[in-house]
Amino acid sequence: MAIRVLTTRGELPGSGLRRLAGAAGLVSWHGTGRPAPEDLAALAPGSTAVLALGNDPVDAALLDAAGPSLRVVALASMGFDNVDRAAAAERGVVVTHTPGVLAETTADLTFALILAARRRLGAAAASLARGDWGLFRMDDYLGLDVHGATLGLVGYGQIGRAVARRTQGFGMRVLHHDPYAAETDALSTPVDLETLLAEADIVSLHVPLTAETRHLVSHRELAAMKPTATLVSTSRGGVVDEEALLTAIRAGTLHSAGLDVFEREPMGAELSPLAAEPYVVTLPHIGSATERTRAAMVDLAVDNILDVLRDRPARTPLPGTASAYERPVSGSRS
Repeated sequence: MAIRVLTTRGELPGSGLRRLAGAAGLVSWHGTGRPAPEDLAALAPGSTAVLALGNDPVDAALLDAAGPSLRVVALASMGFDNVDRAAAAERGVVVTHTPGVLAETTADLTFALILAARRRLGAAAASLARGDWGLFRMDDYLGLDVHGATLGLVGYGQIGRAVARRTQGFGMRVLHHDPYAAETDALSTPVDLETLLAEADIVSLHVPLTAETRHLVSHRELAAMKPTATLVSTSRGGVVDEEALLTAIRAGTLHSAGLDVFEREPMGAELSPLAAEPYVVTLPHIGSATERTRAAMVDLAVDNILDVLRDRPARTPLPGTASAYERPVSGSRS
């Protein structure tokens, strides 16, 4: 069987694509922006594998366009809400992602957002760029302290724990809420979500986007937070109800926010209204954006593809999807 791999980008960091090209024929999408589902479907027929970024759509139509030869969809991302996992499981297609390799880098970015939002660095930098720095005033760009603050982590997986480790030099108290990681450790204390929202000075989100977590933070949750609190998200945009957050920021019932992710990505020229708010710091989904980490993500995605095609277990499969051993080498669906 000829091995044909569809990549949703023609250029990716590191040497992963070159390594993949040595074992398979590559066909790639070379447009700008986010590829439309029909763009990828047109390139998919006969594909043995798909290598996709975390916000490129991998739906049932794409899986069907690839046909019975498709064995694995490898995401170069930790998030997986762009994939129809049920459709993949029905078709015996393995789905993989890239946890672990981006945890420390994303935790760095999370802490940068905490500092930037809490200390109003975005508004201060924008003022300087406009040439507004005139007479020194004691009340210009007053922020709130990070040292000694209480941090609440919603989700306590690899990234959440990495963020918790970074609090030690700031003398912070750390709480976490995660139904799958309820144990106490030396860094953080487990609490229910209501307690976390009520007590945290900073709430940082580290959960995947699923049906259960969509708009996990909306009007009710924001109202439960302190008016001096800061909300930070480096998870997925849909976890936060952006309309509710905008209302809280403008009403002054929430102090500030730092966002690396949005409900609509990419934005293009039509920015979210949150991007213009002086108490909100916004970034274009760059949590994992270092040269080493992005290359490692591509490398792991390529390793997953090669392992499945060699009838080995995928290194980082998504739970609930097919395994490498659930279908014959020919790729036919029975």
